[in-house]
Amino acid sequence: MFVKRITVDNFRLLKNFSIDLQEELSLVIGKNNVGKTSLLVVLDKFINGTSEISYNDFNLDMQKELENLLASGVPVAEMSYSEKAIRLRLICKYDENDDLSNIGNTILMDLDDENCFFVLGFDYSLSYQGYLALIDDYKEKLASHNQKQEGKDNPEEFDKHAYMSEVYKSFFKLSRKSIAANKVDGTPIETEYIDIFKIQGFRLDDVIAFKYIGARRNVDNAEVGNTLSAQSSEIYKTQEENDEGVEAKEEFIKHLKETDEKLTTIYGKIFKDIIEKVSTLGGLVKKESLIKVVSTLQHRELLRGNTTVVYSHDNTDLPETYNGLGYMNLISILFEIDIIVRKLKRTKHHSPADINLLFIEEPEAHTHPQMQYIFIKNIKSLLQDGIESDGVHRPLQYIVSTHSAHIVADSDFDDIKYLRKENGINSVVAKNISELSKLYVNKDGYLKFLKQYLTINRSELFFADKAIFVEGDTERILMPAMMRKLDEENPADTEHDEMSLLSQNVSLIEVGAHAEIFEPFFNFIGLKKLLVVTDLDICNPNEHYKKDRYFADTGQKTSNTAIKHYMKIDDVEQLITKTVNDKRFKWNDTARDINQDANGNIMLCYQVKEGAYQPRSFEDAFYAANETFMCTKTFTDAAIKESALESFKEDKDPYKLADNVKSKASMAFEIIMQSDSDDAHTFLGWNIPKYIKEGLIWLRK
Repeated sequence: MFVKRITVDNFRLLKNFSIDLQEELSLVIGKNNVGKTSLLVVLDKFINGTSEISYNDFNLDMQKELENLLASGVPVAEMSYSEKAIRLRLICKYDENDDLSNIGNTILMDLDDENCFFVLGFDYSLSYQGYLALIDDYKEKLASHNQKQEGKDNPEEFDKHAYMSEVYKSFFKLSRKSIAANKVDGTPIETEYIDIFKIQGFRLDDVIAFKYIGARRNVDNAEVGNTLSAQSSEIYKTQEENDEGVEAKEEFIKHLKETDEKLTTIYGKIFKDIIEKVSTLGGLVKKESLIKVVSTLQHRELLRGNTTVVYSHDNTDLPETYNGLGYMNLISILFEIDIIVRKLKRTKHHSPADINLLFIEEPEAHTHPQMQYIFIKNIKSLLQDGIESDGVHRPLQYIVSTHSAHIVADSDFDDIKYLRKENGINSVVAKNISELSKLYVNKDGYLKFLKQYLTINRSELFFADKAIFVEGDTERILMPAMMRKLDEENPADTEHDEMSLLSQNVSLIEVGAHAEIFEPFFNFIGLKKLLVVTDLDICNPNEHYKKDRYFADTGQKTSNTAIKHYMKIDDVEQLITKTVNDKRFKWNDTARDINQDANGNIMLCYQVKEGAYQPRSFEDAFYAANETFMCTKTFTDAAIKESALESFKEDKDPYKLADNVKSKASMAFEIIMQSDSDDAHTFLGWNIPKYIKEGLIWLRK
C-alpha cells in the first residue's frame, strides 16, 4: 500500500498541483522557490496537525479572490459561490497482498475486486454559510473603521489583507474525508465521501504516518555542539517505547541500581556537614528532621546530555565536533532516519501504519559531490527493509528533495519528479521525467542518449534558466570569458531589468552538432532561452577560400546537422544571407518540432562575415576578427605551429591559420592567458566573433 499521487490546491505556490510518487524513492527536484518545501509543509500540517494553517499559507491568487469578495460588498447567490479552500488529496493504491483491516470496514468506499484505490482528503475551507458570516463581520468592521476615520485629513483605507489575516480562523474549517476513487486511475470523485471525524474508533495514524527530516537540521561543529550525542538519547527513548532490546535495557537498569547504592554512600560523605546542620533545626527532639542525599539515576534521562558520540582516529577518541559538517550532516541524517523508523514501528499495542511516508529535505547540505553520490546511491538499500514490528511488515515510501545535480546524476531517471513554475508566478507543476518518452516517439535512440547524457554529464541542466550549446572544446573553454567580456564592455540594460550574463543561471553544454536531441527536453522543463552555437561546416570545397572571396562556385553545402535541422536548408549561399531574426525558433507542442519565430526562445548562431571575410569555423572567425592580437602575442608550439603563425603575419589568412592549430583546447587557454586587463576589464586585446556576440546579447535580454 502506498501513496500513488498527491494533489494540492491553493497552498502557497501549489495552486493546482499534482505529483505522482514511486513506490519507493521519489526524487523531487527544481530550482529555488518552486514549492518543494511547501509540499513537505502541507503534508505535515494536514496529516500530523503539528501547526495551524496560516493566512500566508493561502495561495496569493486565492487571497486576492477572497479580498475581492469582501470588496464587492454584496454576497453572491449560493449557486454561484465557489467554495474557497486549501485541499490535499492522497490517492493511495493497494493490492491483494495488503492488509485492509484498517480501511476495509471504515473508509474504503468501494469493495469491488476491480478497485485498488482509496483517497484521503483534507480541506481547510470556507463554506457558503461561513462566507455569509464573513461578509457580515467584514461590513461591521469596515463601518467601525470608517467611523473612526471621519474628519481626518488623511483617512486610512481599510486593510482587507490585515483583516483576513486576523479573522480567517473563525470562518475556515478543517475537514478530513475518505473520498470515492475512480477505479481506473484513482481520480477522486469529490461528490462521494465520508467524514472521517464522524467514524467512531477510526484512527488516521493507523492508515498513514508522515515523518520528515527538514533542511534546517541542528548540525554544527562548534566547540559546544553535541548534535549526534543528543540524538543517541532520542534513539534510546524510541527503542524503549517500542519495547526493543529488552535484555540490554534490563541490564542497563540493573547496573544503574547498583550505581545508585554506591553513589548514595559517597554522597553521605560529601554532604555530611550540611546534613548534620540540618538535623539541628526544628523538631521537638534533636535529629528529628533528617535529610539524606541519595542517587536516583533515571535510565530515561541519563543518556540526555550524558552521552557523547566520539570519532576514533589513530586509537584516539575525538569529540564529534572535530569532524566536518558534511560527515556530521550525513551521520545526523542516518541517526534521524533510525529514530523515525523506530517511531514508525509504534508500540506493541499499535502496529505500524499501513502507509509510512518519509520526506528528506536537501540531504546535500554541507557535503561535497562524492558524499552526495554516496548518499543517493545507498539510500534505497538503507530503507529497503521498511518497517518491521512484531511480525508486521510495512514498506517505507520516501521523498527526497534536492538542488544537487550530483544527487540527480546518480539517480534512476524514472524516479525524478521535476517542479517548475507555470502559468504565472503563483503556481507550479510537477512533471514525471518518465513522461519524456511521449515526446520521443519513434526516437528511442534519442531518449536513451538523453538519459545517459543528463545523468552522467549534465544533470545541472535541470536547475538552469537558460543554456548555451557549443560544439567543441574551444568554445566551451572560451565562452565564460566571452560572457564576462560582453558584460564588461557592453553593460546590461538595468533600466529595463536586464541582468548581466554572469548573474543569470546559464548552463554551458558541449553537444557537438546534436542540439535537436535536447529540444523536447528543454521545452519539457520550461527553459527560458536556448542559444545554439555551431559551425558553418562547408563540405567538399573545390579550392582554397580567399580572404576577399569565400565561394569558389555556387552550390556549396553545409554538413552541420544542427543547421540543417533548424534552417531546413543546407545551401551555404542562402545560409549566409539569413538575418538574426531568421535564426530564432520556438517549440511547437502540436507538431513536436520547432518553427521559425522572430520572438522565439531558441536562437541558432553560426559564422557571419567578419568584414569582407566569411569564416567557416570558430577558429577561422576568431582569427579573422583578431588579426592584431594574433600577430602581437606569443603562442606556444603546443597550441599552434610557429611557422603558421609567421605566415599569418604576412598573408593574414585566417583559414590557413585555423588549419594549423595543433590543440584547440591549448589554443583556447592561451588566448585567455594572453589577454590584457585593467581595473574594469578582465579580457582585453581581442574581440568576440560577431556571430557569438549577437547570440550572447540576445541570450542576456
